Order: sequence, then structure tokens, then C-alpha cells
Amino acid sequence: MDKMRVGIIGCGKIFPMHAVSVSKLENAELAAVCDVKEDRAKAAAELFGCRYYTDYREMMDKEHLNSVHICTPHHLHAPIALEAIGRGLHVLTEKPMALNVSDAEQMIQAAEDHHVKLMVSFQNRFNPGSLLIREKLQSGELGRILSARMLVTWDRSDEYYSKSDWKGTWDKEGGGVMIDQAIHTLDLMNWFISSPVDHINVHMGNRAHHLIDVDDYAEGMIAYKNGVTASFYAINYYAYDAPVEIELCCENGIAKLVGEKAVITLFDGREFSADRDPRQTFDFGNVKQYWGVGHMKEIRHFYDSLANGTPMRNSAREVLATQKLICSIYEAGRKNPNFIQR
Repeated sequence: MDKMRVGIIGCGKIFPMHAVSVSKLENAELAAVCDVKEDRAKAAAELFGCRYYTDYREMMDKEHLNSVHICTPHHLHAPIALEAIGRGLHVLTEKPMALNVSDAEQMIQAAEDHHVKLMVSFQNRFNPGSLLIREKLQSGELGRILSARMLVTWDRSDEYYSKSDWKGTWDKEGGGVMIDQAIHTLDLMNWFISSPVDHINVHMGNRAHHLIDVDDYAEGMIAYKNGVTASFYAINYYAYDAPVEIELCCENGIAKLVGEKAVITLFDGREFSADRDPRQTFDFGNVKQYWGVGHMKEIRHFYDSLANGTPMRNSAREVLATQKLICSIYEAGRKNPNFIQR
């Protein structure tokens, strides 16, 4: 079988996760990369032995691609995806799918109309701890979820924002701590609960940053139609990136995720746990290693699904629920008369 020809658009911090992962596959090859900053695109191409472009349309015109990965600033995810889908290319895009629900729904409809696959990168769903909790919920061993909470306390300084031409902006990033740092944890909690949202109460604002006006904290409550009440707390002015936490209080026990490790304690005395296999390490260069293993698994799954015609996890239609939730949180938070903005 011929290898699928892959193009990656965006050669920033998340690029190595995609490029290294593709380079290790037997059924795909990295044909070209693209970035508007030519020096960055050229360096990436030299590292991975492929061609480079500064215009993604030109890359699509010339490279006879089968798929593209979108690793650009958030506001470009939707237009690039729609361009690729219109050309019959499969798409794997970084989160968030889009900045609003309308664009996300347009992307899904376009992919279905053109009979191509659209997957969104929520790589933490592939972690052993996340999968254990999901399995015990679906099997019924944990019983019904009664309540849930999530905690994200990370560090993103003004210096971090000063080095970016799009981070910390409403028009390009779409927000701050919720849509960038906390979205993966929010996605996991929402995935575990798996219910439509009834209503949301949110308080958010900017307390600690001088260079941005988007949210650097958000806290609130999500009431789900299945009766679950979930609370969330997220900040990006902590001293370091502390392990994220999710806890589910269920009828038959407690499920807790700290970082990637899950511990499930059932009230009958049984306990289950799962964590990353320490032998699963990859050299992604000078990047945060916790990003990488999940990316490797989901990218392999993406291409195996395309090759074998098997169902694809994290499809855009499946994760639309997270897009709707994050947009609803921002809508509620920015309408709050107590919204704090420096």
C-alpha cells in the first residue's frame, strides 16, 4: 500500500509532536511543511527532509497530498480546514476546532459533503488513565456520576505572551486560560460525563496579566441534563504547571485523575489505577514531553483509521460538544457584569 502524503501547516511549538509522529509511521510520510515565517518553515523542512512553503494553498496545489495537519494559531483552523476539505484532503487539526460553533459546524458539514475525515487533537483521550476512567464508567462499575470537579493551575507569564503575535488575543486565540490551557481538561471531564449541558454559571476575567485582556482565570459550574453538577477552576498565573486534576464522585466510588494517572476507588474496597508506561518515551526535541505520547497514539490512530476504514475517534462531530461548551463558557463569562479586565 502506498504511503499517505502528509503536509503540516504551522511549524511552531506543537509542530514536532506531529512531525515526529508522522515520521515514525509505516503508512504515512511527511511530504511538506508550511509556515508564514520562512526561516521556521525552512528549518523544519531541513530537519525532516521535505519541502517547505510559506503559502499553504501553494503547498496543496503542488504536493499531491492526502492529508494535512493544522498547527496554526486558533483563528486559522477553520479557514485552512475548509480549504483542505474542499480539495478532498483529510484533516487533523489542533484544538480548538474553531473560535465559534458556527465555523465548527461548517467544517463538519463540509467534511461529510466531501467524504473526508476531520479529526480534532484531544490527545489526552488516548492516555491510559483517561481510558481507564472512561471504561469503568461505560461498564457501569462506577455507577452514575453524581458530581465532578476539575482544576488547572498553570503558569503563563507576561513574558510568555510578549513572545507571541497571537496568544492572549480575542480575535486570534479566542480567549485565554480556558480555550488554551484548560480546554484539554475540560474536554476530558465533558467526555466522562457525556451529557448535553443544561446551564452554566461562570465568573472569569484577568487578574494578573498586563499585556493581555483575555481571561487568566475562570471558575464556575456546569449543570448537565443528566443531573451531574460539575465545577471548574482554571488560572494561568500559578508558580508552575501543576498536574491537572479531575475528580468524579460516583454512586459506587471515586475516580480521580491527577496529571495522567488515574486512581479509581470503589466503595466495595476494590481499586484500579493506570498511568503512562515509563517505557513510552519519544524524542520530540526541546518541548514539553507530556504533549507527545498522546499525540503519537492519536496520529497513529488517525492514519490506521484512514488506511483500514475503521471508525475514527475524536472525530469533529464527536468533539463538537467540547466546542459548544467552551463557547458557552465564554459567552456566559463575558456577559457577567463582574467580568474583570485590566
